[in-house]
Amino acid sequence: MEFRRIPGLPPYVFTIIDGLKVEARRAGRDVVDLGFGNPDLPSPQIAVDKLAEAAHNTRNHRYSASRGIPKLRQAAADHYLRRFGVVLDPETEVISTIGAKEGFSHLMWVLLQPGDAAIVPTPSYPIHIWGPYFAGADARQVPIGDGTDAAGYIDRVIEAWELGWPKPRVVVLSFPHNPTTTVATKEDLQRLVDWARGKDVVLVHDLAYADMTFDGFKPPSIMECEGAREVAVELYSMTKSFSMAGWRVAFLVGRSDVVGALAKLKSYLDYGTFGPIQIAATVTLNEATDYPAELSEVYASRRDALCDGLDRIGWEIHRPGGTMFAWARIPEPYREMGSIEFATHVVEECDVAVSPGVGFGPGGDEFVRFALIENEHRIGQAVRGLKRGLTRLR
Repeated sequence: MEFRRIPGLPPYVFTIIDGLKVEARRAGRDVVDLGFGNPDLPSPQIAVDKLAEAAHNTRNHRYSASRGIPKLRQAAADHYLRRFGVVLDPETEVISTIGAKEGFSHLMWVLLQPGDAAIVPTPSYPIHIWGPYFAGADARQVPIGDGTDAAGYIDRVIEAWELGWPKPRVVVLSFPHNPTTTVATKEDLQRLVDWARGKDVVLVHDLAYADMTFDGFKPPSIMECEGAREVAVELYSMTKSFSMAGWRVAFLVGRSDVVGALAKLKSYLDYGTFGPIQIAATVTLNEATDYPAELSEVYASRRDALCDGLDRIGWEIHRPGGTMFAWARIPEPYREMGSIEFATHVVEECDVAVSPGVGFGPGGDEFVRFALIENEHRIGQAVRGLKRGLTRLR
């Protein structure tokens, strides 16, 4: 049998490093894993308690609501009002998705078909590139740069749309950005919204790291921009903000006809997240309002431990203003290796696992990504391992 979509997928390069990490651990070596961005901090206790309570109620074991239960959608709207000052209609402008990854993938099915095109950043979170391809469309990759220039990236997006043919129907954005940690201001996003108004294009903003930022910076929602309801939708996830990765709770908000179209598609595909999870997420949004800020402080401390440590051993990197990652250009003495060979070397010689930048698309091969998923003590151990194994830095 021919599997029509699967042969076109490239090898998932992260599995190479993961396999090396597993081999090293089986050999008794203590590898510090800073590769996979899997949050290690616990979910709010109120979420766990409410989940257990709701799961004991057998009425909640039945099919749930694909769009999200009404109270959950209202809680998401209330959260947007508190966090961003944005008023949303929970009936027409909010839908719950089974995580942002599922929401984004199915949204591409709604917005794109064979022959269409989307503009996506490169390097990028892989589903941002492959989601349009899964929908049969073309993904036109626009370089986002080294993580320091959101305004320049927006210039390149506008230029790519104006020069492209057929005109892309979708522009994919994500600030703060994974993996490059690029952050954007409200003024940056407003310029893009102003440009998009009057054009047949939808801006899709993945705000996965809405609350994971440092040094006083608060990333904007694109829905704060004047006119955003005409041209934009946004994905907001509880995965990072509330450390609820395995729960799979996210939302698509914004332009009502797009939200409604996704709701119609999802009604054919799923019955929504397990009911008790939706109930627990509702209570968490309403009552654990301080939790994202508490998590952000933890990640800021880890960022400082990593960046200060790398600086001490002679590896200069851009200090991220957001996300749970650091995007590090491979040191000059090792750059010719490329990111896969370098990441392999780091596992084998330093007992540290990182993600090869090439796994995030073209433009990433001179970089590796560190995930801030270990405490400061373990990060210090990783820095010492890097100092020991990267002898050309000395």
